[in-house]
Amino acid sequence: MNDDDEVVIIGAGICGLATALALHKKGIKCIVMERAESLRNVTGAAIGIRPNGWRALDQLGIGDNLRHTAVRLKRAREISLDGGRKKELSLVPWDGETRCLRRKDLIDTLYAALPLGTVKFSCQLESIKLDPHSTKPILRFIDGSSIRAKVVIGCDGGKSIIANFLNLKPTKMFPSSAIRGLTNYPNGHSFEHEFARLWKDNILMGIIPVDDNMVYWFCLLPYIPKDEKIWVDPGVIQQVTLELVSDHPQEIRKMIENTDMKSLSITHMRYRAPWDLLTGSFCKGTVTVAGDAMHVMGPFLGQGGSAGLEDSVVLARTMAQLGLNGFKSGSKLTVHGVEEAFNRFVKQRRMRVARLSLQTYLTGMLWGTSSFLKKIMYIVLLILLFHNQNGHTDYDCGDL
Repeated sequence: MNDDDEVVIIGAGICGLATALALHKKGIKCIVMERAESLRNVTGAAIGIRPNGWRALDQLGIGDNLRHTAVRLKRAREISLDGGRKKELSLVPWDGETRCLRRKDLIDTLYAALPLGTVKFSCQLESIKLDPHSTKPILRFIDGSSIRAKVVIGCDGGKSIIANFLNLKPTKMFPSSAIRGLTNYPNGHSFEHEFARLWKDNILMGIIPVDDNMVYWFCLLPYIPKDEKIWVDPGVIQQVTLELVSDHPQEIRKMIENTDMKSLSITHMRYRAPWDLLTGSFCKGTVTVAGDAMHVMGPFLGQGGSAGLEDSVVLARTMAQLGLNGFKSGSKLTVHGVEEAFNRFVKQRRMRVARLSLQTYLTGMLWGTSSFLKKIMYIVLLILLFHNQNGHTDYDCGDL
């Protein structure tokens, strides 16, 4: 057993890498344990970053590098294709900075900013328990190795082992699935620098330019209860998507036909219920969670990734404020200080992520239901609770 690694982060996704970078900038040494054999920068297509996410990226010191990889989006446009006619439903200008980043660009940039050797690959967590003598968390991995850590931060996604250790309630599933992909246009595309949402029947197609040659697209549809193994094949995903948009404009069908096959994925979307976020215990001793492990939510506001970036800044700041960037091995104050830092982190983040999750939940259920009465109910709740539908982008996570 490796004894007393100081801060161990589980998962080298967006939040795990961002948290490692934030801690590094505050002088807190950490290691990141990643289950994959290499950086997970191939899976996943793109991620929208709203103004609050850019504030967090700027605090991490990588905002300007990433701005060069994506165009700024001017507005959101909603279009109906029902009845074979194209009808504009709404056009909302965006004042703040919004861009759509390739997930690979974000992951690679975060990783490159870390000290060499911070991320350990092929380390798949099997279990976590507390040492009965020292109360330090013991992490066991599927290869038989184990680590006794001082601090554990679970950034291990919506199926988090660390969240289970904290006895958080199981995540739930939306009645919807999302198909995502990237399409490259070597000679440039003709899409406006905007987020276009096209409705037809109960299918929503989203189109967002990454730059002048790359377009990110997604398709939201009612959940298809098929054998999950068939969804591993990109050819199957592409064929299903083409069938769904067979009566859409030709430019959309062409976009899917020319999609980068490696970028294609289909996901049955999960979420942590907003009411569970209000009551959940997100830390126990020197163990906590962040990112999707804490507050996995649907993509309906485009805030899942940005919320994880916010987490990283707030968590590193609270740890540094309590002097944890200079703690010494064996000190009893260390454990108390970490517990206090985690309690402050959870207190600062709870209402923010609960409101984000609630707005995402209501929006997702609105898009996913075919019941007219339920649609009216969700619309009324959204108006009453979130009169400014884009108010969530005004949030500032503060200085690192």
